[in-house]
Amino acid sequence: MISTRTFASALFTTAALLAAGVAPASAQPSAAAATSCYGGAKTLTYHYQAAAKEYGTYTTTSRCNDINMRLLTDGPQGIFLDACVVFVDHTSKCNNDDAYTTHGTEWATVATDVKDGTHFVLRVHAYDIDAQNVTFQIAY
Repeated sequence: MISTRTFASALFTTAALLAAGVAPASAQPSAAAATSCYGGAKTLTYHYQAAAKEYGTYTTTSRCNDINMRLLTDGPQGIFLDACVVFVDHTSKCNNDDAYTTHGTEWATVATDVKDGTHFVLRVHAYDIDAQNVTFQIAY
């Protein structure tokens, strides 16, 4: 789990960029790429548990260059999930130096520049106890 200070810093930076009318580079996919990638998204539901939960095994496609995730929530604001990708043919550890990234309702990458045909599982755990039953999507 990332620290509150790191998460707050990321939110502050994003808010400052948006206030200035500049979206972060990660939030600026081309319209055609976003449509074809996100159009094939899988919808899943996370139910709160103490240990991380794995979804998959999935195989990446040419539809997306990255593995992406977003939450579909119409509940209280401030619900997040932490996620990472495990490339199961090569390791049992998460990508990104075995670190999780925190995800909300905007599309964000869990793993970037992933080759087509790569087998992976998505490992998810709750950011905090507010994440009881959270519907989310992955696109890959």
